[in-house]
Amino acid sequence: MRKLILTVTVALLTSGVSVFAANNINTNNTDEIVVVVMNDDFKEITAKELPVEVSNAIIKDFGTATVNKLYVNSSEQYKIELTNDGVESTVYADKEGNWIEDTDVIVVE
Repeated sequence: MRKLILTVTVALLTSGVSVFAANNINTNNTDEIVVVVMNDDFKEITAKELPVEVSNAIIKDFGTATVNKLYVNSSEQYKIELTNDGVESTVYADKEGNWIEDTDVIVVE
């Protein structure tokens, strides 16, 4: 059983997916494994790689903010980490510069 868990963990780690596993023992004395898989799918980019529409949306809606980091995923959605009035936040936009909710971000597996 431990070899299976190790094999699955190694397979997931080599595919670029972050894996966290916890081994808990419940009252029935059986092993229970909890696995949380996080695949952000975003790659960091420079400001030069940002579409003009997204840049214009940031300037229009967050003109006084400082952009800390920029990311893009394979669905051409953009993750923007910024600081506005001393508060750090993360916003998401599509390639046309429309703001989207983090729940609308498409993760390709």
